[in-house]
Amino acid sequence: MIEALRNAFRLPDLRNKLLYTLLILVIYQFAAHVPVPGVNRDALQALFNSEGAGLVNVLNMLSGGAVQNFSVIANGVYPFITAQIIIQLLTPIIPALEAISREPGGQEKMTQYTYYLAIPMAALQAWGQINIFTSMAGGQQIIEGFGRDPLITLSTIITMTAGTMFAIWLGDLITEQGIGQGLSIIIFAGIVAKVPHNIGRLILNSENVLFNVAVFVILTIVTVLVIVLVQEGIRRIPVQYGKRVRGRKIYGGGSTYIPLRVNTAGMIPLIFAQSIITFPAIIANLFPAGAVGTWISDTFGSQRGATYWIIYFIFVVGFTFFYTDVMVQNQKLGENLQRQGGFIPGLRPGKRTQDYITGVVRRITLVGALFLGIVAVLPGIVQFFNSLLFPGSITNYSANPALVISSAGLIIVVGVVIDTMRQLEAQLVMRNYDSFLH
Repeated sequence: MIEALRNAFRLPDLRNKLLYTLLILVIYQFAAHVPVPGVNRDALQALFNSEGAGLVNVLNMLSGGAVQNFSVIANGVYPFITAQIIIQLLTPIIPALEAISREPGGQEKMTQYTYYLAIPMAALQAWGQINIFTSMAGGQQIIEGFGRDPLITLSTIITMTAGTMFAIWLGDLITEQGIGQGLSIIIFAGIVAKVPHNIGRLILNSENVLFNVAVFVILTIVTVLVIVLVQEGIRRIPVQYGKRVRGRKIYGGGSTYIPLRVNTAGMIPLIFAQSIITFPAIIANLFPAGAVGTWISDTFGSQRGATYWIIYFIFVVGFTFFYTDVMVQNQKLGENLQRQGGFIPGLRPGKRTQDYITGVVRRITLVGALFLGIVAVLPGIVQFFNSLLFPGSITNYSANPALVISSAGLIIVVGVVIDTMRQLEAQLVMRNYDSFLH
């Protein structure tokens, strides 16, 4: 791999792509440190140190660390990801969108609609994020005057929306002129940049430093190996193509396969589950304190207790099945195979083929869903064993070795590295260099 990196830097075009990607990431990190005017840093710091910082840390990860400074790009690229998910879910429901997606150039138009939808989503997230953070910080204003002064409110929303579109534009520049998928690279860089800080926090806040550091190292290595194994796992369904005879020539024929991934949904179920499981605590914080409100806030607002982790596991598994099923139905593999003259041996083309593919996907998704669920609740498992081994120790959010790099963060990091390595491999193989992965 080191030799392949050397070869990549020896090639002028690849070297320029790598340097261009690094330049864009540096620009993004500079923007991530430009705060929105009027930020109350004391309230923001207290929010990150609280036990109910689960959703805040997810948003901080997706923004590449910008939420921690509440910068102009504090929304990160999350509104665009949300817009993509909404468009994907609406396409099979709205006939007009489904017809557009099938037209020549339809995917480009769907991407354009996604950009349009990302603008109001960014404005809505800016409004909601500031109000939710204020409620979670005990009523302390995150942005001084926000909601009371119309000029401050409007300028803040416009600034954060523009920052989101700027971040999306930077991601597109990486995709077009750099190496890798731009939005994923930006999130990846933010996660990696936070690791040294999180390790330092783990060391400072742990009562059993050596044990927690060892657990972090072992857990990271094992988790990465399992993620690679599952992410790269595929089920191959054989496909035959019929032969056509025209005069003395035979066209078509041959065989191939449909690769069905064990984990088709990626990390999207983790984002869904994390957002929804913290929603009751956010609503509870908007009302006066009471016994029920306190229980809801303690259960769903902090990553503690068996109830939180059991519900989180169920949500992750459920969303994995739901999102995978939607994606498979959108692809219409049975219909596309029939149109191209292909068929699965022993099955009639069309609906019968689609039902078979759907059944196979649901069976292998069980493995992917359980994998995502276990990875998601790793912090809870580590927390439980910590309490058994060291019953007298104080276990807090910062001292959990499984939270140095979160489960969703590890999946992003591994996925981005593999995807980027493949793109570099393709460039090098074209020039007869040894590949990265072989």
